[in-house]
This record gives sequence, C-alpha cells and structure tokens, in this order.
Amino acid sequence: MKLLVTRRMTDAAEQALKARFETTILDRDTGFSAEEAAQALADYDAIVPTLGDRFIAEAFARAPRCRLLANFGAGYNHIDVAAAAAAGVAVTNTPDAVTEATADIALTLILMTARRAGEGERLLRRGAWTGWQPTQLLGRHVSGKTVGIIGMGRIGKAIARRCHFGFGMEVVFHNRSAVSALDFPARQVGDLKELLALSDFAVVAVPGGAGTRHLIGAAELERLGPRGILVNIARGDVVHEAALVEALAAGRIGGAGLDVYEFEPKVAPELCAMENVTLLPHLGTAAEEVRTAMAMRAMNNLLAFDEGRALPDRVN
Repeated sequence: MKLLVTRRMTDAAEQALKARFETTILDRDTGFSAEEAAQALADYDAIVPTLGDRFIAEAFARAPRCRLLANFGAGYNHIDVAAAAAAGVAVTNTPDAVTEATADIALTLILMTARRAGEGERLLRRGAWTGWQPTQLLGRHVSGKTVGIIGMGRIGKAIARRCHFGFGMEVVFHNRSAVSALDFPARQVGDLKELLALSDFAVVAVPGGAGTRHLIGAAELERLGPRGILVNIARGDVVHEAALVEALAAGRIGGAGLDVYEFEPKVAPELCAMENVTLLPHLGTAAEEVRTAMAMRAMNNLLAFDEGRALPDRVN
C-alpha cells in the first residue's frame, strides 16, 4: 500500500509506518492546499493528513485513487467528510489518544491566566521584578470556583474531572445531548448563555466544523462577564476572535487562555499585546508519547484498511 504522511512524525512513529507500508513522509511546516490535496488523493492509496491540510470538497472532485484518510488527530474539520464519502474515501481519526494531554493543557491555561503566570514571567525576564510585594500581580483563586464546560465529550469530561477532584471546583456543563453516568458531580445547563453567566471559568471543548463556528461571540462573552475567563482548547473558529478582542479590550470579560486561533497560525496582534491573555502555540497534544500514540492509532486504522477489516475509528 502506497502511503503519504503529510508532516514529520516522532521517530518511533515514522519507523513503524515505514516498516509496514511503502511510506512517503513530507518534511514541511504548512498544510496542503486544496490542489495539493487533490494531487495526493490521485497519487496514493492512503494518506495520513494533519491539521491545516485542506481536504475540502474541491479536492475530491476527480475520482481519487486514495481510499482512506487516516487523520492524525481527533478533530477533522479540515476534511469534508461528506465529500470524501461521496468519492469513496473513508475518514478515520484518533480520538482517545488526545484526551488526557488536551485536558492537561486546559488546566494549564486556567491556572496561567487566573494567576497571571505569563505576565509574571515576562516581568521577570525583562528585569523589571523588584522583589516580593503583598499586592503584586494579584490574580484569581481557582480552587472552589465554578467551571463551565462547553462540550462534555471525552475531553470535556477529562477537564471536568481534573477541576473537581484536583481543585474542588463546581462543574456545570452545556452539551448538545443529555449526559449521564458521570463519575463526578456536575450539572447540565440547557442554555449556553446561562452556563456562561454561572461560570468563573468557561472552557470550550466542542468539536470544530460548521455547526460550532462562532459558537462563542459577542453576546456569549457579554454573559461571561467582567470577572469571567474564557479558555479555548477546541478549534480556533469556535470563538469569534474579533468579538473576543473587543470584549477583552473593553473589560467585558476578565481574561482568556488560548491554545487555538481562528486564523491559525496567524494570531491577532491585539491579543499578543494584552497582559490578561495567555497564548500557547497549539500545544494540546505536544508530548512525545502522546504524538506517537496518535500515530499508532492512525496506523491501527491503516492496518485494518490494508487487511480488509472494519475501520475502528471511522467518522464517515
């Protein structure tokens, strides 16, 4: 089977893929254009796409040789799964491998933003710290506060579990469908704006795609309020970035912790200039063992495809 991997992987992952398939691994730091995606679909039997590769509807216009996109990542909104299915191309993802690491980053952003850690580090690094003071860099206490989880899937549950058991936080959540049988106390709230009004910290953990684009806009941020902190570890375009910049600048919310951006890798310069915003370069799963596990999960789907078995993580 002729396999294309669109970005470099960990050494362990690359060795495993090369040992099993006729594998081409590209060394590039930008995603495929739609034209490049279409060419890849014509040239390979299977592809491991990554975030930023534009497998949009136009890429499937010609009858492709490729029959499997084994996506590297849980999120797959860069792939038009309906167009893929219509062209006879199966799409899989890597759901479980990303859960714990992404939840860890959500807690990192909560703590860094609440305790002004980024601001404090910048103060120290530029040589402006003059020593401990009783009122210096006073931030927000996290323990015992209310966290609102927007999207109670695998990652949302992992975040909520950390917040409750680690910090004694009250958990409320908003989800499209009813969620039960949780192993921690939590209350589901039917209305998103009501959830935001209840939250000291609101964490966005919904899937990307047309159904969640700009889910958080000006009206929602208004309900979060001047003490509320927004954290986004989902997809950048779930939050209307211009509305977020305006809300932060006007003091309508207290701060934000972001690992993803609407126009990634471009980040609004206004966000970069704000001290009450923590910015990370999409580190959600950036641990070597996690990235290797993601590749192995993709490989499980490739093996199933090559051996004629049902695909374990098919999404279309």
